[in-house]
Amino acid sequence: MGQLLIFGLGYTAGRIATAMHAHGWQVRATGSAGDIAFADRGAVLAALGEATHILSSVPPERAGGDPVLDAYGEALAGADKRGALFYLSSTGVYGDRAGAWVDETTPTIAQSGEGRRNARAEADLAWLGMGARVFRLPGIYGPGRSALDRVKEGKARRIDLPDQVFSRVHVDDIASGVVAALVQDAPTGAYNLGDDLPCSGNEVTEHACRLLGLPLPLLETLEEANLSEMAHGFYMENRRVANGKAKRVLGWSPRFPTYVEGLAALL
Repeated sequence: MGQLLIFGLGYTAGRIATAMHAHGWQVRATGSAGDIAFADRGAVLAALGEATHILSSVPPERAGGDPVLDAYGEALAGADKRGALFYLSSTGVYGDRAGAWVDETTPTIAQSGEGRRNARAEADLAWLGMGARVFRLPGIYGPGRSALDRVKEGKARRIDLPDQVFSRVHVDDIASGVVAALVQDAPTGAYNLGDDLPCSGNEVTEHACRLLGLPLPLLETLEEANLSEMAHGFYMENRRVANGKAKRVLGWSPRFPTYVEGLAALL
């Protein structure tokens, strides 16, 4: 039976923990929902010594630096741990690709020298350098965090960017992909976990409105929307994420191949 230590037991990592419990694994974690305080160095090092596999879902600091690697990188670099590391990253590491497809061979921002969102790309590269399985995730949705919730709460937006597309993934499809890698000790390297239908955010919002029988939000220009810096940066990136490697190597297939199936299940 495996023993998994999770750094950062949040929304996505929590679903992974539940799935691994179902597989008979022991799971310990840091974070507000975990049983270990991240700053309790003795407890964390003890848990690292017992763990057969380690997963980090902790994002890097905006100014650079990965909190987990900064605090525990030396312990994680041990020869007995190098083949047991897993990291939740972001497809944002690919930067803006003007709507083109990206896969795991596409250079990341860290590799290409671009500066925007470089902290995430540098952390991604650092975990790969340590022999981790790195899961690059697009927009995550699931129970309590979907277009259905935004529409019901009056927070949904429609931005007038006709050519902007992006990929998304249901949180349970992330969990099933990571679980597949954990239980079969998948080869190290990067894996994109996204659904099969990259499309605009407007398309998803409009479908959610139809399902709920609610009116569409007004169509706004990017300037009229007055978005936060983070949200504005999101809309300025445009790419389609290919998931073929995860399907081939992990034997993974999304239970929700498009937002249509995903929103129907959430509804």
